[in-house]
Amino acid sequence: MSAPALRRAIRLPHATALVIGTIIGASIFVQPSEITARIPTVAGVLGAWLGAGLITLTGALVSAELASTFTRSGGVYVYLSEAFGRPLGFLWGWAMFWSMHSGIIAAVAVIFARYTGSLIPLGGLETKLVAIGVILLLTGINYVGVSQGSRLQTAFTAGKLLAVLLIVILGVALGEKVPAHFVAPAAPATVGGWDVLVGLGAGLFAFGGWHMVTYSSEETVDPARTIPRALALGTIVVTLTYLAMNAVYLYVLPLDRVATSTRVAADFADALLGAGGGRAVAGLVMFSSFGALAGIVLTGPRVYLAMARDGLLFRWAGAIHPRFHTPHRAIVLQGIWSSVLVATGTFRALFTRVVYTEWIFFGLMAIGLMLLRRRPGLARGYAMWGYPVLPVIFSLAAFLVVVSQVVADPVNTALGLGLVLVGLPVYFIAVRTHDLRRP
Repeated sequence: MSAPALRRAIRLPHATALVIGTIIGASIFVQPSEITARIPTVAGVLGAWLGAGLITLTGALVSAELASTFTRSGGVYVYLSEAFGRPLGFLWGWAMFWSMHSGIIAAVAVIFARYTGSLIPLGGLETKLVAIGVILLLTGINYVGVSQGSRLQTAFTAGKLLAVLLIVILGVALGEKVPAHFVAPAAPATVGGWDVLVGLGAGLFAFGGWHMVTYSSEETVDPARTIPRALALGTIVVTLTYLAMNAVYLYVLPLDRVATSTRVAADFADALLGAGGGRAVAGLVMFSSFGALAGIVLTGPRVYLAMARDGLLFRWAGAIHPRFHTPHRAIVLQGIWSSVLVATGTFRALFTRVVYTEWIFFGLMAIGLMLLRRRPGLARGYAMWGYPVLPVIFSLAAFLVVVSQVVADPVNTALGLGLVLVGLPVYFIAVRTHDLRRP
């Protein structure tokens, strides 16, 4: 009897929805103020969002070529391991499990719970219980099958895109009736280069999650073609969505109101619809957060599965469920640890200190693509446009994001990098214990 294997159930619509739905979470409802405060001009704000989208698209094209070359599950972990060796791949997976990916799950779940609290009063304990409950619910759905998880993701992505379209239509139709309707400033603001860089970095963080579709290659139908197409289509749709939403925010609200708002979408809705608008946005943020969380919960365990296969995680964690054909133990491990981060509140410190480090890995991934292009015998199903100029530009942009974060908060970024590098001695202990040195 053959061992259970992953089941290919993710097709192009599902993969594209995974890209879109994972990126569009809660950021677009709050993040515009970060950029507008730094770049207080309409052209500058829209230019920053467009620039962030183009950089993200470039990164997506880099990972698309790598996905068409290495079609086993694991995504960035596999690409870094192939290009630079297992230590770097292990560090990515190490940071993912203990902080980056699990921290994202915890953070988005708490956002969902807090907006639930704006509709149904919740105390601190109840908020944590709601957040843990939604993590466990999605863990259970993904436990019983990738098709269930991907269909749920597709449905929520379609719903949130329709909601965004409605927001844009309402803004255009009703915006002129708002008393504080946007009027361009008499004198254009002076924007420094550093402000542009920081604003661009804030935009890039709002595009986070674009790479996660690559984690599920073995469950994707014809991954060498499907994943590159999904990455390109998904990032283009998200970029257009972000541009449309920011344009309508700036059309309805004064520029300084957008720059200082901590809940710009709610302020936008209140301006258009009155006091009830904020509650409608709260429901939309809950819906959007749930959809993003569904994709994030689905993808992460595939990296831990790849690590377990390579002996860099407990081998039992790489088991495939004989009935559901999912990496069920890795899914449960992720759900438990993310819930612990919510319960203890430690995800905030871990996530904010470590999240910037993923851009170090992204920059190295682009360099890795150029190294792998020189390796003989590698067949790829897709060759990215603009090579080698675009990978170089992307890697430089990624490292600039890192530099901007280090300059802005040197103590916490140093602590975050230290937390990631702690994985190196763990790796070498695992190598010595299991004799995993590459032949």
